[in-house]
Amino acid sequence: MRKNDPIANVMTKNPVTLDISDPVSKARKLFETSSIHHLPVVSGTTLVGILTWTDLMRISFGDFGNQDARGLDAVLDHTYKLADVIQKNPTTMPVSGTVRDAAQVLATNNFHSIPVVDGNALAGIVTSTDLIRYLVEQY
Repeated sequence: MRKNDPIANVMTKNPVTLDISDPVSKARKLFETSSIHHLPVVSGTTLVGILTWTDLMRISFGDFGNQDARGLDAVLDHTYKLADVIQKNPTTMPVSGTVRDAAQVLATNNFHSIPVVDGNALAGIVTSTDLIRYLVEQY
């Protein structure tokens, strides 16, 4: 395994993102229609947080979780702003990081994605699935 490979070789470049001004329902729709489970949240190009599928599920079940999608979106957008539900200041890694760096962070924490930044600007995202695919390619 090439543990010192640059993370840029493994990460998803130009990931799907949310703007901090987007409604929460946009996140729900993106999760529903794509195969992603982690959405970096930006203001311009600056990373300000991350929203996961699990984060959204925590707020969308309960008293109003049994509504149709349109009703759920209305309740979500009326009740929450994206800034209320994102994980602010997520753990990140620099674009100069390595596969080993990413594996170490994911192995020692209770999350499955790391936004990759160039300064404060979002450059990509690496997930535990990306690292598993990378590992499979090595053998």
